[in-house]
Amino acid sequence: MPPQLKAEVNVMPKVVQGDLQSLPPEARHFIESNAKLCQPESIHICDGSEEENKKILDIMVEQGMIKKLSKYENCWLALTVPRDVARIESKTVIITQEQRDTTPIPRTGTSQLGRWMSEEDFEKAFNTRFPGCMQGRTMYVIPFSMGPIGSPLSKIGIELTDSPYVVASMRIMTRMGTAALKALSNGEFVKCLHSVGCPLPLKEPLINNWPCNPELTLIAHLPDRREIISFGSGYGGNSLLGKKCFALRIASRIAKEEGWLAEHMLILGITNPEGDKKYFAAAFPSACGKTNLAMMNPSLPGWKIECVGDDIAWMKFDEQGNLRAINPENGFFGVAPGTSVKTNPNAIKTIFKNTIFTNVAETSDGGVYWEGIDEPLPPGVTLTSWKNKDWTPDNGEPCAHPNSRFCTPASQCPIMDPAWESPEGVPIEGIIFGGRRPAGVPLVYEAFNWQHGVFIGAAMRSEATAAAEHKGKIIMHDPFAMRPFFGYNFGKYLAHWLSMAHRPAAKLPSIFHVNWFRKDSQGKFLWPGYGENSRVLEWMFNRIEGKASAKPTAIGYIPADTALNLKGLEDVNLTELFDISKEFWEKEVEEIKQYFEVQVNADLPYEIEREMLALEMRIKQL
Repeated sequence: MPPQLKAEVNVMPKVVQGDLQSLPPEARHFIESNAKLCQPESIHICDGSEEENKKILDIMVEQGMIKKLSKYENCWLALTVPRDVARIESKTVIITQEQRDTTPIPRTGTSQLGRWMSEEDFEKAFNTRFPGCMQGRTMYVIPFSMGPIGSPLSKIGIELTDSPYVVASMRIMTRMGTAALKALSNGEFVKCLHSVGCPLPLKEPLINNWPCNPELTLIAHLPDRREIISFGSGYGGNSLLGKKCFALRIASRIAKEEGWLAEHMLILGITNPEGDKKYFAAAFPSACGKTNLAMMNPSLPGWKIECVGDDIAWMKFDEQGNLRAINPENGFFGVAPGTSVKTNPNAIKTIFKNTIFTNVAETSDGGVYWEGIDEPLPPGVTLTSWKNKDWTPDNGEPCAHPNSRFCTPASQCPIMDPAWESPEGVPIEGIIFGGRRPAGVPLVYEAFNWQHGVFIGAAMRSEATAAAEHKGKIIMHDPFAMRPFFGYNFGKYLAHWLSMAHRPAAKLPSIFHVNWFRKDSQGKFLWPGYGENSRVLEWMFNRIEGKASAKPTAIGYIPADTALNLKGLEDVNLTELFDISKEFWEKEVEEIKQYFEVQVNADLPYEIEREMLALEMRIKQL
C-alpha cells in the first residue's frame, strides 16, 4: 500500500464474519494494514450468499440509505446527495513516476486524455484522508472476479469498503464472495480501497442518510502497484471499483503488458435467418444508445440479436488467431432516463426484480419513474423526485437525475447470449465505432484495413451537452469512447492497437463506423434507429461473409446502391444519409489533425499520421 501514517490505535478490529487467518498471506496483509490505518469498528469478509445480501439490505434500510420498492420483487431505491451523482473526472487521477506514462504531453494547455498526479502529491492526499476514516463503521472485504470465475481471461480483485451500498451493488456487478476467494488462492489480485470518508460519530448530519465527503473526493489509480484508492464518493462509478477503475483504467494497462485489449465496448451476437452467427464489439460515447444496441429487438424478420455485455469487453487473440472477448461484468449499471418499452424493451424486462435503483423518482404506489419512461402515471398516483420532494411536471426540473441508474443482474436479461459466461470468450469478427453526429457523417462506413480502422477509432467525435456556460451542444473528441478511461498514454495505446496487425495468424476483425443520428435541414432524424439499426448490422454481417457489395469513398467503403436492405421502410433518403460533403470533411480533417497535434503531440504513431495525410489527400480529390 502507499506510505501510511502510524495509526494512533494499532489494534486489529474484530472480524465479525469470515476467517482472516485462512486467507492467502498477501490478501491478509492487505486487509490488516488497511484496517490498522482506517480503524473500522469491525471487519466483515463477504461470502456473496443470499443470506448475507439480505442482511446488508436490512442494514441499509435501517440506516435510511435505501427503501424497498413495494411494487416489484426485491427492488430498492437509493437517493444520494446532489453533490455525489456521477463520475468526477476532475478528481479521477492516475499516479505514475512520469506524467508521460499517464498522458501524452500536450503541445499547449492541459491534457484531455487523462489526469496525472505525482507520487508525492498522492502521498500527501492519501495521508490527509485515510487515517481513521472508517471509525465506527464496518470494513467489508469484497473478493470479486472480473469475468467468469476460472476463465483464462478473468482477473481477481479485493475491494475494502465501509459502504454497504457498494457491497450490495458489487454482488450484482461482479462474481463476488467465496468462489472468487477460492479462485484467488495464492495468485495476484488488484487491491481496491474505498471509503465514503465519514467516520462516526458524524460531525454534521447526513443528507438523505447518504454518507460521502465531496470536498475530499479523490479516485486514484496506481497501475504499477495494481491498486485503486477511492475516497469520499458513494456513487457507483467512483465506488464500485471493479467497474471503470479496474475493468478499464487498470485493465487497459495490464492488457498492454500482457498483449490483449480492455475496451469500453458492448458485445453482441447476431444470427441470420440461415442460423449463421457472428459476434461484434462496439464502442460508443455516452448518449449514443449503447445499451439499446446491445439489447436490440431487430426489426428484420428472421434475424436474432443476443447480448454478451453492454459496457466493457476484454479481448485477446487465441492460438488459432481468433479475437476472443468476455464481458468482465456480471450486471448492468445502466442510465435509467430514456429507457422505455420503445427504446429498450429487453432492459425493461430485466430491471424490475433484484435491482437497486439510484436517483430515480418514486411513484406513490411503490414504483419508479423517470424522464422518457413513456408510461402515463395511473390516476391518483403521485411522484416524489430524486431530491425526495413532491414533484409535478410544472416543477421545471427533471423528476429523476439525468445520470440516475439501475443496477441489475445480467442473467435476468431475456436475450442474454448462451455463451455470455463462456470461459474462452466469444469470437469477435467485427468492431464498430460510433458517435452522435447530426451532420456530415454517413449512416455507416467500413475501414479500408486495420490501420485505417484504428485511425477511425482515434478520430471518433460525438455531440455532447456542454457545461452550462456554453449554451447548446458541442462536438467532443472521444477516441475509442475511452477518453475518460485510458489507463496509460493514449499514443502508446494507439501503438498497442496497431501492433495487433503484426500478431502471427491473427484474424483481424473488420472495422466499421456508424452514425444513427444524422439530421436533415429541418432538424429531423434521417434514420429511424432502434430496431431498424439491424439493417446496418445485416450489411456488416454480409460484408464479413464477403456477400454484400460496397463502394469506396474518401472516408471508407459505404453500401452500394441496393446493398442496404430497406424492405418495409418508407421515406428513407439514402442520398442524404450517405452524402460525403467536401466542405464538411475538410473541416473535420482540420479538427482531427489539430486534436492529434496538440493532444497526442510527440506520441502520435506515424501510422496514424500517415492515415491522416491519406484521408486529407482523398478529401482534396472529392
